[in-house]
Amino acid sequence: MLASRAAQISLREAALAAVTPGFYLYLRAVIEPCVLRAGFLLPIAAGPIAGGAVAVRDGRIVWVGTADSSGRPSWPVRELGPGVLLPGLVNAHTHLELSALRDRVTGAGFTEWVAALVEARGLVAPEATREAVRSAISDLEQRGTVAVGDVSNGLEHVDLLGESRLSAVVYYEQLAWAPERARRVLDQAEARLRELRLPAHVVVRLAAHAPHSVSPPLLRAMAARGGPAALHLAESPDEVRFLRTGDGAWSDFLRARVGGVDFDAPGLSPVAYAEALGVLHPGLVAAHCVQVDASDVGRLARHGVSVVACPRSNRRLGLGVPPVPELLAAGVNVALGSDSLASAPSLDVLDDAVALRREFPALAPGAILSAATLGGALALGFDDLGTLVAGRRAALAFAPGPPSLDEPEAFLLSGRARVRSVA
Repeated sequence: MLASRAAQISLREAALAAVTPGFYLYLRAVIEPCVLRAGFLLPIAAGPIAGGAVAVRDGRIVWVGTADSSGRPSWPVRELGPGVLLPGLVNAHTHLELSALRDRVTGAGFTEWVAALVEARGLVAPEATREAVRSAISDLEQRGTVAVGDVSNGLEHVDLLGESRLSAVVYYEQLAWAPERARRVLDQAEARLRELRLPAHVVVRLAAHAPHSVSPPLLRAMAARGGPAALHLAESPDEVRFLRTGDGAWSDFLRARVGGVDFDAPGLSPVAYAEALGVLHPGLVAAHCVQVDASDVGRLARHGVSVVACPRSNRRLGLGVPPVPELLAAGVNVALGSDSLASAPSLDVLDDAVALRREFPALAPGAILSAATLGGALALGFDDLGTLVAGRRAALAFAPGPPSLDEPEAFLLSGRARVRSVA
């Protein structure tokens, strides 16, 4: 019996050693039964627990409570020390393929920034882009992010996500303003998706860039097929003006890029226009939603749209911030995203949570931290992430803190906390 047990352990160790060193440590942490104990536990689904602990087996949470609670499994205890144990972060909107553009894109306004982005992107070699993406993925993993909603125009880096331990939804984004291209663009995109062979933790979904950069026929065609899965929506005043009047900076940009294309401005807000095209639907992930009023908030809530706030990126481009308290009050699921390194200094959504706290100091800290975890998990469709509940995946993060820590949520949003993966 002992020899057989030793053989099983040896085989398991050999299997673990066959994967990359980082993933090896991760697998050991989530497969071997253990109890993780920290100064505070933040389940997200409930309030903070002092002296909280989580029992983990085979990659799943099997028990949550205090260290001295009855029913705690008698497994080895791993002491994390003072600080906060919480669900792994979810970055629900980013552009990994733009990671090589850190500090390389400037612009005095939204349209000017987009023009500079297009120019800068064309100057980066594919090898440099892949290396920057690889580095960004590693940084996300180390900083306690467990899932991403990644927007991609080319899908050239999805293999790198497949090699990572991040759960990912990659939004294959289409941009096509010419109406006559709509059918061809959609057919080609769907053919590309059928060709993909990806591991289970990476999913690719068809998305559209925005209502001011995708033709009405293409948006209607995608809506007729149950999509798009994601959309940049109501991000800038330039977008609002173009859809209301058909002129302004964005009209000039399109004319310079694709020539004269007939477009009858609907005279609607971006959200109302998306609704008229049938684009709003449960499951849609709408990034930004800065330029929205009470009627738009009601539309988003009515259609079950998830909104991803990107407060640092929005402020960097001078666009303002989305009305997160009003969105939450209306029942809209709100998540957080960093956007890209072309418009934000990091991909760490805890930094966005801190920024959101500064914008809305009266907003409950728990609501902000929920957006950085559970809100993102719900938006991306990862129903086993985002909260510390028995049965959920043991995708955990830990923020070391001082021994005197007594307000864990305030600490996480103070700007002093640094979250790391639990491995």
